[in-house]
Amino acid sequence: MRKPRDFDSELKALADKAKALKERRVRQLGELVAATGADALDADILAGALLHVATVKDAATKEGWRKAGVAFFLGKGGKSAGGPSGQQSGTLPLDGGASST
Repeated sequence: MRKPRDFDSELKALADKAKALKERRVRQLGELVAATGADALDADILAGALLHVATVKDAATKEGWRKAGVAFFLGKGGKSAGGPSGQQSGTLPLDGGASST
């Protein structure tokens, strides 16, 4: 005869796993903020920048940010000034990606 499944313990285990994943995600986001140097910004400025990024629809701008992010994670970005616009790698343009040149 088969052993009956304990659904309560399985649900609790899944809830615990989901909580651990959520906590890990929050910790990693905090580490990312610190690694990019954005922890030096006021919380209001950082929140405003993130809200702006979340609303941008321009695919070219997002692609530029994605490339800068890839370079950052590959160690090619960091905080040194670079690129054709002289913008620091890993930072987000607050004007929606419009070039000043």
